[in-house]
Amino acid sequence: MALLAEELVEEWLNRNGYFTIRGIKLGVHEIDILAIKLVGSKVEARHIEVQASSNPISYLCPLSKRLQKKSGRKPQSTKPRSTKEVLESVKEWVDKKYHLKRKQELRKSLYPGEWKYELVLHKVKYADEIEIVKKEGITIYSLSDIVKSMLNSKDTVVQCAVGTSLMELIRMGDGK
Repeated sequence: MALLAEELVEEWLNRNGYFTIRGIKLGVHEIDILAIKLVGSKVEARHIEVQASSNPISYLCPLSKRLQKKSGRKPQSTKPRSTKEVLESVKEWVDKKYHLKRKQELRKSLYPGEWKYELVLHKVKYADEIEIVKKEGITIYSLSDIVKSMLNSKDTVVQCAVGTSLMELIRMGDGK
């Protein structure tokens, strides 16, 4: 489901005039989507991660490595976490997703200016994680809202791109 969600997000970005790169591999790490758009004389640069689950059963952010060692729990453990454990795990996840040195270097090589950090989500089991992610400077988007905006808008820079076929299937199910 994650790859389909990434394709939808990329379609949304392309329709809004962004040039995108999706699925960048950096060893065992990956960047879901980088998007760049020229707005007047300024460049808007976005690093977007996509997490989509129709039935989430665990936390968005894996348990931090330190807490895994200390408690013996697995990364995706569904056992309740204290606020302190959630904070530590979110911080480690955000650092891994957005702030790894190799990711910073890659973004800088593509555009040396400021990058916005964003996360597209479908459903989450623990909403308290989302508020902490926001406090880490990450803008959150709802995948459902993105799809609705594409279903309801024909006034975009690009009328169709790589995800058009997928959007057409969604339209068929929506009766539009």
